Amino acid sequence: MLFCQKCGSIMMPHEEGRKTVLKCRCGFSTVEKEEILLQESMKKVKKLEIVDEDAMETLPKTKADCTKCKNKDAYYWTQQTRAADEGETRFFECTKCKYRWREYS
Repeated sequence: MLFCQKCGSIMMPHEEGRKTVLKCRCGFSTVEKEEILLQESMKKVKKLEIVDEDAMETLPKTKADCTKCKNKDAYYWTQQTRAADEGETRFFECTKCKYRWREYS
């Protein structure tokens, strides 16, 4: 896995003609010289969940106090971050200042 030299994001492979080019969302791109290594690494690629900032608006809202801006509304979602026999972790994002925090069950 390679990271962008400009912004540090993950570089994603794209085909341009016969060349495989690694591109970043910020626009930076580089040609992978050793395509064999790239092909081998592509076999081991795991799916990543990419959360679009606009997608946050589709999440449910709840009453939660933001410690940064004192706003009373937040988006929330849950995720299993610990062992299966323990409760889920609740994540919150302030609807106003975008500050994120979590609560453990």
